[in-house]
Amino acid sequence: VQLQASGGGLVHAGGSLRLSCTASGRAFSINSMGWFRQRPGQQRELVATLAHDGYTTNYADSVKGRFTISRVEALVWTLQMNSLEPEDAAVYFCYANVNLFSGTKDYWGQGTLVTVSS
Repeated sequence: VQLQASGGGLVHAGGSLRLSCTASGRAFSINSMGWFRQRPGQQRELVATLAHDGYTTNYADSVKGRFTISRVEALVWTLQMNSLEPEDAAVYFCYANVNLFSGTKDYWGQGTLVTVSS
């Protein structure tokens, strides 16, 4: 299973970006998907997750009301980020907990950089 993230870039504070993640591979299904981020010198932190039902979400308090995670296709999910703040600047990683024949496993995308200028 591979995850490919895209959509990062440079945006002014108050602006918006939309990140996208596409999963590919064989013989798997997704239990849950999400986005994490890692700011310089800090640990990776949860941003948002979405359960396989496509409706159950969980957001970090810092992004509630500004970010929205959505599943747009079976293997594609997005993170709409509005009202971006300089504190949102980070490398964003998409994530999926996947069912395989051998059991469940976590997968990560390669990371996409989000830069927010003040």
